[in-house]
Amino acid sequence: MLLYCFLGVAALLTGVLVTAKIKMPRAVRVLLRLAVASAVTVIFFWALGRPQVWRSEINRYAEADRAGSPSPGAIVFAGSSSIRKWTMLSDDMKPLNVVNRGFGGSRIADVSYYARRIITPYRPRAVVLYAGDNDLFFPVWRSPEGVLSDFRDFVSIVHHDLPETWIYYISIKPTPWGDWPLKDRTNRMIAAYIRTQERVQFIDVSSAMLDSRGQPRRDLYGWDPMHMNASGYELWTSIVKPVLLERFGGR
Repeated sequence: MLLYCFLGVAALLTGVLVTAKIKMPRAVRVLLRLAVASAVTVIFFWALGRPQVWRSEINRYAEADRAGSPSPGAIVFAGSSSIRKWTMLSDDMKPLNVVNRGFGGSRIADVSYYARRIITPYRPRAVVLYAGDNDLFFPVWRSPEGVLSDFRDFVSIVHHDLPETWIYYISIKPTPWGDWPLKDRTNRMIAAYIRTQERVQFIDVSSAMLDSRGQPRRDLYGWDPMHMNASGYELWTSIVKPVLLERFGGR
């Protein structure tokens, strides 16, 4: 993990040395070096699995809230880039009132860290969480037991502040690139825990994302084997929306 961090820093510092040899206005040189320094900071925190790496995205949500905060009682979708990239979420979930608070390549622990900034202040009737796949791989390498522990912490934080709020967990998706058996084991552990909890529900999207041989469906992904295309989000909508409508109707 630290090796990748140091390699990234070395590459960026090489960029500084290169710019030092190129004639350019002093202001441009300063801006470039500031950009490199910021990039080094991001790589460092990301490589160590620190939630601070996503602070700028959280701050942008805070700025948007100052312009017009979501009305209480909405359904907050939170989690990693699979939520952040769900650009048609509001349209897909109509007539439900939803708020997208996905950020970066976040882990469950990252969402917990920022929950009191991007979830609980809105007093939502429900929280839909998708996170867990980033947790299992570089640079964090959490075990399924660790991911479950992080999810338990998330539930505790939300229900401490909002005991009446429902929490929905979208299962970790199978991808063309990745260890599906590891993800599947994690899903099963989280589902088993959820069955012991009140106001928490597991939403299985994974089964529908496997082909007849039990392998991840490649047609749900574009060039990027980790992030879904429009067909993938259409599938998610067909599974997630009916679950929410069943409990909340068109409210």
